[in-house]
Amino acid sequence: MLDRYWFGGVERISPEAPVPVVRVTREEMRVGGAANVAMNVKSLGAACTLLTVVGDDAPGRSLRELLEQQGVAAVLGTDPQLQTVVKLRVIGRSQQLLRIDFENQPDHEVLQLMLADFERLLPEHDLVLLSDYGKGGLTHVGRMIEQSRAAGTPVLVDPKGSDFSRYAGATAITPNRHELTQVVGAWSDEDDLVERARALRQRLGLQGLLLTRSEEGISLFDDGGHLRLPTAAREVYDVTGAGDTVIGTLAAMMAAGLSLREAAAYANRAAGIVVSRFGTAAVSRAELEH
Repeated sequence: MLDRYWFGGVERISPEAPVPVVRVTREEMRVGGAANVAMNVKSLGAACTLLTVVGDDAPGRSLRELLEQQGVAAVLGTDPQLQTVVKLRVIGRSQQLLRIDFENQPDHEVLQLMLADFERLLPEHDLVLLSDYGKGGLTHVGRMIEQSRAAGTPVLVDPKGSDFSRYAGATAITPNRHELTQVVGAWSDEDDLVERARALRQRLGLQGLLLTRSEEGISLFDDGGHLRLPTAAREVYDVTGAGDTVIGTLAAMMAAGLSLREAAAYANRAAGIVVSRFGTAAVSRAELEH
């Protein structure tokens, strides 16, 4: 995805409708979606390869340029039927006033033709990270998980939707509260949550389930039980992309040899840093060590 920002001042209300008039003074483009996850991995000093598809359009070309400028290795397919996802945010007085999304839902599996690239790249990497944004790019996610596990490579998934069965066999998944509720239902208390998470892990064959809980921090459910990590944020400014930072940090640390529990602690700290910034952002290794 391509994240675009229009920054400006708000000095009056429109005479046409009761809405603020924003006089745009600055524009900015950042990588979003799975590209932002890749940026988070790279900023921690790990090498990674981004495998995805973009449209044959100006936003797709902008994404290629931004990734090249940031030094992120990318294998990008081009699909003329796909409109590169753009999220345009209008900002006035440091507040998001409006978000406009540009996208289309492809009528086919956009990554299917790149499965050969996935198979070729798999032996060169220590971990596979699958970011699902529900845009039609991971219809064959089950096949990718099977190939990764057959190769002995851990797989982390940032899930989407109400059917998590297609992520069966992954090492761990990282849903947020809303995403997990869609699948297991609303829980009444912590004990109920622990039981629902245990049942889901058993059904899907997961080693771990890491739940991001916004201002409540994160919870990791694994064979050791429930590890609760309170929020590390000193001040929450913007939660945009916080989930990308969590799974990106988790992936980088596990690929470096840390256990899921050890990596979760670093992921929680990274999220605490990134939510104090505006928009999609990445945490550096120096910041995390500090």
